[in-house]
Amino acid sequence: MSRSSPGVRRVASILNFIADHPGQAFALTDLVRALKLSRATCHALLTGLVDVGYLYRTSDKTYVLGPALAAIGRTAAGHFSPLQVAQPEMRSLADEFDVVCTAYFLEGDTMHLRDRAASASHVGYPVPLGTRMRLRSAQAGVYFAWSPQDAEDWLQATSPRPSAERRELMFQTMDFVRQNGFSPLIRRPGFGFTGAEMPSSDIGADSDELPVQPIVEVDEGRVYPIGALMAPIPDGRGKVIFALVMAGFHSPMTGAQVMAVGHRLANACERISAFVTGRDTRARAEA
Repeated sequence: MSRSSPGVRRVASILNFIADHPGQAFALTDLVRALKLSRATCHALLTGLVDVGYLYRTSDKTYVLGPALAAIGRTAAGHFSPLQVAQPEMRSLADEFDVVCTAYFLEGDTMHLRDRAASASHVGYPVPLGTRMRLRSAQAGVYFAWSPQDAEDWLQATSPRPSAERRELMFQTMDFVRQNGFSPLIRRPGFGFTGAEMPSSDIGADSDELPVQPIVEVDEGRVYPIGALMAPIPDGRGKVIFALVMAGFHSPMTGAQVMAVGHRLANACERISAFVTGRDTRARAEA
């Protein structure tokens, strides 16, 4: 694996440190002490960053983020979509496991299909981009895994309300997602759902029922009729930005396979989350 140059990492460490302390200004000695850089190196880097407008040197010889960096930030905020990062991960998952991988954003009490990647055997994916479906308890555990109060608020507002049994399963799913990073959903008997797509908005429109239901205990030796695997992309503050769903598995899977594929999905979501929240940038800068 290639590594960035020490100079790039030092520049990134300065910018990340100042960005992590909004509203504060730092003197040269503060940055030398905090970042463990030599005084000469730190001074040279600060001078260069001021010259290009990424930092601004105040009248009292302290440093804050500069106008050029602010302009770059505004441009990035206006044009960047987390889907730009998610799309390569979605394509890799779809091709590796011969499935459809979709990105669902939660908007109020509605799941919005914003993007997808389909393997060659799923080119006829029947659900169009832009499809919206009402959130049900089987999916809600993924979106609310780190925000139990939001889960309670949703349960109070949604109609019809999930049964006590489904409510309990939702909170168990939240625990499973926090521990494993994903939620496995098995096909329920008696439904014609093939597993090639997430159920559309007209399925169970007047109830909390879906053709799939989450499981919260996985026996590695048992075989499961997996309908979908669903994993969240958290923002680091207890909220889920969106979720990736893998569906269209061609055959049942053992519990060991479920956990292996689920962790592969969860790792992809973690990489997306790390990029969107900036955590991977800091990790590389500190490496």
